Amino acid sequence: MINTIYRLVAPRRFEIAFEDINMFGENAIVRPTNLSICNADMRYYLGTRDAKVLAEKLPMALIHEGIGEVLHDPSGKFQTGDLVVMVPNCPTEKDDYIAENYLRSSKFCGSSMDGFLQEFVEISPNRLVKLPQDIDRNVAAFTEIISVSVHAITRFDKIAHARRDVIGVWGDGNLGYITSLFLKYMFPKSKIAVFGTNREKLNDFTFADETHLVNEVPDGFTMDHAFECVGGNGSPIAIEQIIGLIKPESTLSILGVSEYPVPINTRMILEKGIRMFGTSRSGVADFQKTVDMYVEHPEIIDYLGNLVSSVNVVRTTTDIKNAFEKDTQKSFGKTIMKWEE
Repeated sequence: MINTIYRLVAPRRFEIAFEDINMFGENAIVRPTNLSICNADMRYYLGTRDAKVLAEKLPMALIHEGIGEVLHDPSGKFQTGDLVVMVPNCPTEKDDYIAENYLRSSKFCGSSMDGFLQEFVEISPNRLVKLPQDIDRNVAAFTEIISVSVHAITRFDKIAHARRDVIGVWGDGNLGYITSLFLKYMFPKSKIAVFGTNREKLNDFTFADETHLVNEVPDGFTMDHAFECVGGNGSPIAIEQIIGLIKPESTLSILGVSEYPVPINTRMILEKGIRMFGTSRSGVADFQKTVDMYVEHPEIIDYLGNLVSSVNVVRTTTDIKNAFEKDTQKSFGKTIMKWEE
C-alpha cells in the first residue's frame, strides 16, 4: 500500500513523499485523525534549532502528539476502527534500570524518525493505547504531553518524602496547567499553589488552591516540594525563586526545556539538602495511566479542553503550513490539526 508522508524539508516548507507500507508485517496500520503541534515541532518549522541539527534531521515528518483509528492490526490486539493514542517513543532494547524514554538508543517520532504527519502510520501494536470512542478527540490529540506530566508526578511519588501539604508549580503555560491539574487529582489532600507571570492565564487554573504572580509571593510562603514547568529563558529565574522558597529536604522536579545551560544555586541546594530530578518524554505505562485517569475522572477532559486554542482542518501541505503559522500567533493552548480526506 502506498503511503503519503508530509515532510518538512526546510524551515516553513513541506513536501510530499510516497513510500510503501507493508500490510503483511508485524506492525499495525493507523490512520491519524487528530494531531497536536508541540513547541519542539515549531522549533523545526521555524528553523530555530541549530543549523547543524536541522541539516541532520531534515527532511522529516513532524508531530509526536496524535491519535488515530486502527486500519489493520495483525496481532489481533486492536480491532479495525478502534481509536488509539500513538506512543512516539520507540525503544530498540530493554534495560532493567533505565526506562524506555531515557535509553539513548530509543528512537522518537518527529525527532530521530518520521513523526505522525502521514496518511497512515506503521507502528508496533505495543506502541498503541486504546481510547474511549466517545472521548473529545481534540483533547486526546495532546495526550503525549499530558503523559509526560503524569510520568513526572509518578517519579516524584517514588522520590519525594511523604510530607506533601503544599506543592508549588512554576509556570502558567500548557505544561504548568497540565502538571498542576494532575497533581490535584493524584494528590487531592495536597494544596497546589501555582506561580506565573500572566494573571489572565492564571485565572484559568480554577482547580488550583492558590495562584500567584511570581512578583507577588505572599509573605512567609513556603512549600514542601515544587515542579518547574517554565523552561527557556525563564528557567534560571524560576529555579532560583523555588530554591529560595522551598523547605529543606524537599524535592524539585524539572520539566521545562531550555536550549542553553541554566545556572543553578548549588550552595542553597547543598544547604537545604534539596533533591532535584529531571523528566523527559514518557513510556507506554505513562500513556496507559493517563488514559485510565481520563476514564476515572472524566471532568479532567473538560479542564483540558480549555487548552484547545484552535482546530484546523487539514487536507494539503498548504493547510498544514497554515496550521503551523496559526500556532506562531497563539499565546496559550494547543493548535490541533484535524485530518480529513
